[in-house]
Parts: sequence; structure tokens; C-alpha cells
Amino acid sequence: MMQDWNQYRSALLARVGDYAKQSPDVLKGLATIENAAAKSGHLEPKMHELIALAVAVTTRCDGCISIHTKKAVEHGATLEEISEALGVAIALNAGPALVYSARVLEAHAQLANG
Repeated sequence: MMQDWNQYRSALLARVGDYAKQSPDVLKGLATIENAAAKSGHLEPKMHELIALAVAVTTRCDGCISIHTKKAVEHGATLEEISEALGVAIALNAGPALVYSARVLEAHAQLANG
């Protein structure tokens, strides 16, 4: 096992609670943003969580992974659906590597010749 995700999530939420006591407005602002994203109702809650998981992977956020995996399961996401969302994250991470590789080639062309 790489990590005990239930224990990690509990510890994380406790520390976030400590932070909330110091900066309650920051947490209120984050809650406002999170709630606004779902307010239109155009996407099902499960889809929101699948998107959140893909973003969590691309931003390398373990806390996000622990929170949104639990929420995705609570909204009925299957392992197959989660795996497909993760496949999108993997594909999107490869795309930027290709784009930035093109930038390296351009920089080389400009810098190697003077």
C-alpha cells in the first residue's frame, strides 16, 4: 500500500480545520468557488468529481485525490469511469510535454545559430 488514504484524508481535514480557524475568509472563498462551479446544474455531481480527479492528477494534489475520490464513489462513480477520467489526465499531461518539446526545438534553432 502506498498510502492509507482514509487516514491521510482525516489528518488533512484536521489541518485544514486548523487553517480555517486562522483564515476563515479564505476557506469561505474556496467554498464559494467550489459551490459556484456546480451551481448551473449542467453537469451531474459524478461528472464534477471525475473532472476533479483528472485535475487532481494533473496538478499532483494528494489532498484533492483523497477528497474527490471519496466524493466520486459517493456519487456512484465506478472504477471504470474513474480510470477513463484518469486516462484523459494522462493524455493531457503528454500533450503539454509535446508542446514544450516544440518550444525547445524553436529555442535551439534560435540560440544555436547566434
